[in-house]
Amino acid sequence: MAQPITEIKKNLLTEEEQKQKKLEALTTLLANNDEALNKVLTIVGELNDIGVLEAADSMLQAKEKIAQIALHQVSREPVTNLINTLMGATGALMKTDPELITKLANSAMKGMDEANDYLQTDKKVKVMDLVKLLNDPDINRALGFGIHFLKGMGKELKQ
Repeated sequence: MAQPITEIKKNLLTEEEQKQKKLEALTTLLANNDEALNKVLTIVGELNDIGVLEAADSMLQAKEKIAQIALHQVSREPVTNLINTLMGATGALMKTDPELITKLANSAMKGMDEANDYLQTDKKVKVMDLVKLLNDPDINRALGFGIHFLKGMGKELKQ
């Protein structure tokens, strides 16, 4: 019967052998990726020529001052108001139906096109024209939408 294994011998490399192994792996990696390495070095050289690396180095040296300036700018009242407004608008948009928003945006764009076409003419709008336009289904639909929009907005503003 065979003897049971009681100890495992681990082949430990010396520090010099580890360095040699790492150098061989690096040499193989460089040989396999010479084209990519050449491109990276070319890009880095171009960045150095135009001063980007110097600017990046200066920014890293002054990172604490830059962070303080950025924090001060972000904490100013107009910026915080903008952030709060964007968060509120984003929250409201997330509650609405995407199809409705798309339809509304497309309708607004179509309305802008029609309004722009009107501006190209020299026609005047007369009172009787307004009365006649109430019979136009598109005008009536838009007016109804606007009136109910304002009604809902008023209800929400009351709360």
